[in-house]
Amino acid sequence: MNPSSPCSAGLGARLLLAALMAASSASAEVRLPGFFSDNMVLQRDLPLTFWGWAAEGEMVTVEFQGQKVSVAAFRQLPSPLSRWQVKLGPFKASATPASLVVTGNNRVERKNVLVGDVWICTGQANMEFPLNKSSDAEQELPLAIHPLIRFCTVPRAKGSEPLGDVRVTWQECRSPGAFSAVGYYFGRDLQKAIGVPVGLIGIYQGGTPAEAWASRKTLVDHPELRRDFVDRFDRIRADYASAVQNKRPGSPPPKIPVMPTWLGAELFNGMVAPLVLYGIRGVVSYQGEANADRAGQYRLLFPELIKGWRQAWGQGDFPFLTVQLAPFDKNRNRTLEQITATPEDSDWARLREAQSLAAKAVPNYALVVTTDIGAQNDPTPAKKDWVGSRLALSARSVAYGETLVSSGPVFKEMAVQGAKVLVRFDSVGGGLEARGGKLTGFAVSGEDKKFVWADAQIQPDNSVLVSSAAVPKPVAVRYGWADFPIVNLFNKDGLPASPFRTDTFSVPPPPAPAKKK
Repeated sequence: MNPSSPCSAGLGARLLLAALMAASSASAEVRLPGFFSDNMVLQRDLPLTFWGWAAEGEMVTVEFQGQKVSVAAFRQLPSPLSRWQVKLGPFKASATPASLVVTGNNRVERKNVLVGDVWICTGQANMEFPLNKSSDAEQELPLAIHPLIRFCTVPRAKGSEPLGDVRVTWQECRSPGAFSAVGYYFGRDLQKAIGVPVGLIGIYQGGTPAEAWASRKTLVDHPELRRDFVDRFDRIRADYASAVQNKRPGSPPPKIPVMPTWLGAELFNGMVAPLVLYGIRGVVSYQGEANADRAGQYRLLFPELIKGWRQAWGQGDFPFLTVQLAPFDKNRNRTLEQITATPEDSDWARLREAQSLAAKAVPNYALVVTTDIGAQNDPTPAKKDWVGSRLALSARSVAYGETLVSSGPVFKEMAVQGAKVLVRFDSVGGGLEARGGKLTGFAVSGEDKKFVWADAQIQPDNSVLVSSAAVPKPVAVRYGWADFPIVNLFNKDGLPASPFRTDTFSVPPPPAPAKKK
């Protein structure tokens, strides 16, 4: 029999199903998902779902903090495993360790469990960047002992279909050097502010695009996303499978098609889907570098990704906090004079803009600006403490309703006044200020759409007056519109202004770097 034939594949699937059923019936032990481990944090103030596997019909009892629920395990074909699921809670925050006990034909106990707030820390290299490589690791690591902070990291995994389980180990925050630096600093500052246990779940991998983190339902349900990330690759697979099936004896095998490194939904399937029933407070995200050359597409994709995660969890519009791309000059090794020679277009600026626009598309969203934390020739700058601290400020505002300044200045509106443009901002806090001298990073253009550097001055009402002698009739202003912006507008609360543009000019993407000879 041809091992690649549909008949052979069907036989293999039946044999695998039979083997799994035999293994299941041979082992009647109650089992929890791999991420229910000692030291975990359970989400406060929510009905919590607990689930796992056992022998078909086996009565399973779950006990935690004086609540007890029993249920019979059941099997849903075609799965060979019988599943149980119960709800307990809500529970109040508790720093007193307790045990989660599950009994059936055997007994499973998870010890040292706290109740507090659980946050997912997700993204690519900047979220994955470990604490022991951060700029102040030497000073911070000896102090990083926080028994009320617990963390775990989901192992890297791809999936063509949603995986049912992953194995992780929750740890008390005593040796967090390998954990996300951004996640650690966020959790450190947040726990100090809210005074309850904090659980941090790291779900990240460097170099990964947003479409791999989106659910397949998200991609399938939207026509443009379906076209870009589902139909095209499903068609390639189908054509290849057909070519294999119809290959004539003696003919060469069909050429294996070239597929992208990351396919839509495969990281959601492998690393996110197994956790979607686990109660959480919100998500902090640092992603976008891998999509920087497709900012227009990201405007649609990123908000839909957020909606898809919320839909998967079924907890409503939980907070989703994002870090804007840090300045990066793409290893061009330019001097400061070359960088600031003339305003230029930027795909990284366009991606930052897409991240900003998500605030108009989804509720309970906040964006952390990092224009003062970049590294000219490194897309993963080591200064992570400020990033985590700003995320904690955003969480305190969005998730916990505190009245505080959690954002730097954000463009509100502009008004042309003769040869000058008056720019007004939201989130001015205690007022605007230029750090380090004269304001930098503002550019202005006329109807010709050619931007030149502008003079910018802070006004008594916390607006900014922008002008250039080279543009007598201005129509548009940009600020920080560059891969590596040199900017210094802050509010007096210490938070930088977000880059912006007032125009909607359709300009071509920046030219590709010249190939080395």
